Amino acid sequence: MGQGEIRKRPFRDVVKRGISLADRPGRPGTFCDAKWETSGGELCLATIAAAVPPTFSWVLVLSRFSGPPAPRAAFPATRLRRVRATDWSRRLVRETTLSVDDLIWPLFVMDGSGQQPVGSLPGVNRLGETEIVATAKRAVDLGIPAIALFPATDPKLKSEDAVEAFNPDNLVCRVTRQIKDAVGDSLGVILDVALDPYSSHGQDGLVRDGQVINDETVDVLCKQAIVQAAAGCDIIAPSDMMDGRIGAIRTALDEAGHSSVQIMSYAAKFASAFYGPFRDAVGSAANLGAADKKTYQQSPSQSDEAIAEVALDLAEGADSVMVKPGMPYLDIVARVKETFGVPTFAYQVSGEYAMLRGAADAGWLNGDAVILESLLSFKRAGADGVLTYFAADAAELLHRS
Repeated sequence: MGQGEIRKRPFRDVVKRGISLADRPGRPGTFCDAKWETSGGELCLATIAAAVPPTFSWVLVLSRFSGPPAPRAAFPATRLRRVRATDWSRRLVRETTLSVDDLIWPLFVMDGSGQQPVGSLPGVNRLGETEIVATAKRAVDLGIPAIALFPATDPKLKSEDAVEAFNPDNLVCRVTRQIKDAVGDSLGVILDVALDPYSSHGQDGLVRDGQVINDETVDVLCKQAIVQAAAGCDIIAPSDMMDGRIGAIRTALDEAGHSSVQIMSYAAKFASAFYGPFRDAVGSAANLGAADKKTYQQSPSQSDEAIAEVALDLAEGADSVMVKPGMPYLDIVARVKETFGVPTFAYQVSGEYAMLRGAADAGWLNGDAVILESLLSFKRAGADGVLTYFAADAAELLHRS
């Protein structure tokens, strides 16, 4: 291929060639001038001059360009089974590994004490405030780097305008303070930013005349993020899918003195049928009823749109991005990682967990094996970490192995 130039190419075409550029207002279509050359199969950036006004922030990502696979001799000179013949050899050539460091443990918290099983999530419980602190300590003992907390809000506290979301003494803020008092910085705490646990209608945003409204919702999400950061959470994870919320939340956090709090954006969150058990766990299923979230979550048919969403969120200040659900969307995980090269996470959601756990409990699948295989597949696709309800089980299996 030698040398070449990409000159004034549209956003979509440039992304496909390994260079992505996004402006802060969030409109695909930014142009760039770039010269690139190939050397040994690697795409090397020689020069770049961005045709972007200096008031805009932009993201430039150079993806790895690989040439064709190295030629191999034909069979029988080449026998790929040779390297698979022994355990030590298989380990020696292993391309992908899974460790406890790759795990994030989602936990459901409720008021009071004790625990309540979630019927559609076998083996998963809503945990009272005492139990959630004990579970956080267990996560530390297992070496799990972070937990993600989701509140099962008392129905009496839910309202049309979801004001409980930015109550500085709400359930998830209280619990975060208790966890941080108990374990300090030995465990990361991730808090979800969205209104569905607090709204009487079950939507992630404010509703007016039957429609989820964007900009006023973003204002409320900023208030929610600020109280969560003040409570001590380490990562804010906006899952609402409102346009422009990452930039607004980043600005709000910085102005409130929380510039060290990370943002893990649910950048590619799809309107999926795999969320059902989660909505049971947080108590939003009954509130949502027959309604759906298709006007703000992405259609399962979309791939290019997912890349555009990620580009915009990175341009607005996201520190890391997430794809949700996980296993049905590993193509999106791979494409995000290859395109942007940023910390990329995936959520093995409640429906995925329920299927695997249910099949294992029925004796149809080897539970331990499918847990580790499913999580390894996330890593192979390019995920840097996985939110999974199997986190504790996987950690114990990995320690034993």
